[in-house]
Amino acid sequence: MKNLIWIISILLFLGACKKSSTLENQEEDIDEGIENDSIIKPNILLIIADDMGLDACPMYTEGEIQPAMPNLEALALDGITFDNAWAYPVCSPTRASIITGKYGSRTGILSVNQSYLSKTEQSIQQYINAKTDSAYTQALIGKWHLSKNSELGAPNDFGIGYFAGSMSGALDDYNNWNLVQNGKSETCQIYNTTKITDLSIDWIKNQSKPWFCWLAYSAPHTPFHYPPSDLHQQNEAENTELSMYLAMIESLDHEMGRLLNSMDEDTRENTIIIFLGDNGTDKNVLQLPYRGRKAKGSIYQGGINVPLIVSGKGLSRKNVRDESQISSADFFATIADIAGAGISQYQDSYSFKSLFTSEATGLRSYNFSEVDHGDDYRYTISDGTYKLISNNDKDDELYNLIDDPYETTDLYSSTNSDDIQAKQQLISEANKIINE
Repeated sequence: MKNLIWIISILLFLGACKKSSTLENQEEDIDEGIENDSIIKPNILLIIADDMGLDACPMYTEGEIQPAMPNLEALALDGITFDNAWAYPVCSPTRASIITGKYGSRTGILSVNQSYLSKTEQSIQQYINAKTDSAYTQALIGKWHLSKNSELGAPNDFGIGYFAGSMSGALDDYNNWNLVQNGKSETCQIYNTTKITDLSIDWIKNQSKPWFCWLAYSAPHTPFHYPPSDLHQQNEAENTELSMYLAMIESLDHEMGRLLNSMDEDTRENTIIIFLGDNGTDKNVLQLPYRGRKAKGSIYQGGINVPLIVSGKGLSRKNVRDESQISSADFFATIADIAGAGISQYQDSYSFKSLFTSEATGLRSYNFSEVDHGDDYRYTISDGTYKLISNNDKDDELYNLIDDPYETTDLYSSTNSDDIQAKQQLISEANKIINE
């Protein structure tokens, strides 16, 4: 009898232990589920400066006179400065490549005169909505320049929940301009850079979900002028176009800083910030080492090699420079990757998100840009060392960007075997891109 009681006691004890273990495992599973469900997607802030090349950015060595940009410099100290970022030589093609992840030859947008984005194109905003079950709220605030001015509601047709800004490529007056908000137009007499910032601050404060805000400043695009004096540090007595241009950049930095400082601590810590110039500097304010025609509008380095700084959430690399080749088209895959879409490549776009935490070389093997100035299609392609410029079968050019970063010595007719091999390889790769 005692043995039977002892056996029953053992069985009851083992059953209780098993039940306890099962409950503990269930609790662990629940805790893990709660933890997974509570993962917060990062906010994404994409800031674009209009007509700001390397020679006008203090994080780069080009340019003898640089604007005061303490807020952008602070972002660089806490993040990554990219040295080989390429855009298109003018603004509409750059914006089209970002929003579609495609080269301009595939969207038909290769110049400011070809600035109509077909509604059949899938935008980055639509793609994020589809791949994340609309996890993000999305806004584009500032310059659009991808539709006809009469199509005031066009930005919203591309999955952009909130649009506020200007439709056209340039403002006639930064103090008296046409503000469009979700298809409704009104005259605005608040300084454009300030108003665009105010709208961004208000929109971000009202978000309860993760957000993607594309903030496209018109500054420092023409007309050159001095902003309100409290927004810049330039000496207005100089009264030169360069001084005005630098003052406009300083006003952008001032207002960008005001936007970042307006965020509460949790929002700021959970936000990744991407700053980009949409093309090179206007030739009227271009600084050495760039010269004359090697400015905005050209596919020389002064027209397409642009500032790119990334900082904030998800970056473990701090105060570093990166030599990886980046294209403006790459922002589609990168932003989708950040949002959790689960991709590293889309159309002509390659995600560079991995570079936020790793020094490994980026996914892009060849950088590519192009332009069409009215039946005058030109392209350029680079492997990071050599750069080929195709001038519509007229006087094509080849440069070694490591030895000659400002394109002073044309190697196209060189008999050096390395130069010849590089030229042939670049022509072959370009043909693959153009004829796909």
